[in-house]
Amino acid sequence: PLLRVFSTETDPAASAEPVAFDTESRFKEKPWEYLETEEYIEKYGDKPIWFGYRRNHKGSIPTQKTRKTCIRGEKIVGNPCPICRDQKLHVDYRVKDTLPSPSTAGVCMKQQKRLTQAIDQARDHGLLSFHIPLVTLQGKDYTNQHQAVTKTPPAPSLQSQTSWYPWYEWQQPPEKDIARIRRMYKDYLKEETGPMKAGRGGRGAEQ
Repeated sequence: PLLRVFSTETDPAASAEPVAFDTESRFKEKPWEYLETEEYIEKYGDKPIWFGYRRNHKGSIPTQKTRKTCIRGEKIVGNPCPICRDQKLHVDYRVKDTLPSPSTAGVCMKQQKRLTQAIDQARDHGLLSFHIPLVTLQGKDYTNQHQAVTKTPPAPSLQSQTSWYPWYEWQQPPEKDIARIRRMYKDYLKEETGPMKAGRGGRGAEQ
């Protein structure tokens, strides 16, 4: 048993069946290789992958939204969309010839999301052409001579060293109101004497 470790013989309990080659994962990494196989040419030929597909729906008018997905777990619907019905077909932005039209292919919502992402990636990489609207730039939008971007002049009140609003400044109340307040609070007021009263103009009596 100790010499068994250094032996080159294979384990007799191991299965002698060859491991099947996973073609799906190979086409997933390189989806363009599937387009050159005999299986693809025999199945589609020169026609697009969505050629001959028709959605099953109730009535004569199809619904605006397709089904959410064609494959749920290990179960597939009876009439899958053009992408889900071929397991070896994968949506990839590098294979722009197989990207179906989102408005005419009738793919499910799951493949529709992948298809939209692939189209955006193909446009970002320059593989698909698309229209870019021409925007005319106006010089007045970028000049610094406009009133909104010039220096704001100082307020007139700051130049004259006065308050910003006139009601913030001291306003002498009428003598009639002062006399009325004096009569109401005569028991609580204390008359100020000396220079303070003369300097403040009798304002301490109103406080």
